[in-house]
Amino acid sequence: MSTVLLVALPTTGIGYLLLALLVGGESAGVPLPGETALITAGVLASQGKLSLTLVVLVAAAGAIVGDNFGYLLGRKGARRLLERPGRLEDIRRRFLRRGEEFFRRHGAKTVFLGRWLPFLRVTAAWLAGANHMPWPRFVFWNAAGGIAWATTVGLLAYFLGEAAFAALHAAGLVGLAVVAAAALAVLIWIRFRSKA
Repeated sequence: MSTVLLVALPTTGIGYLLLALLVGGESAGVPLPGETALITAGVLASQGKLSLTLVVLVAAAGAIVGDNFGYLLGRKGARRLLERPGRLEDIRRRFLRRGEEFFRRHGAKTVFLGRWLPFLRVTAAWLAGANHMPWPRFVFWNAAGGIAWATTVGLLAYFLGEAAFAALHAAGLVGLAVVAAAALAVLIWIRFRSKA
């Protein structure tokens, strides 16, 4: 529905505002079609209905601002939820310790590359905040990832036209399947290791 509005309102400033809101909201952790909106805007730019430069700039800005908001929510809200006393407290605290170690080693890669993976695009900022990734480091890699993502996806959609929508949507589903398979493998490995 939201991308239909983007198609219906492309030549007005509302089209760019809608793109910013969808990308920013998805980056902050709300399950919205941010990447689909960027692809749609890129296709509309290829038809002369939007400016490609503005599409890339608006999407990059939305991604950066949304991710920083998600980082703050993760740092303040998610962290408190995971640390609070009560049911499963030991498991939650162990999850945080492992997450902190992971983000100490791989946080930059996760934040940067997470822009191209559906699940991480929505959760990486929250995870970085909850796991106390240093904010200056997060800001740098988040900005680099947001700019690179908006540029590559926007340009691909622009040059491939409507075929880009189907191709990038399929690639997103494949990426989601790969992330789900990797998460399952990690859970099995942790379970096997804890029993040993």
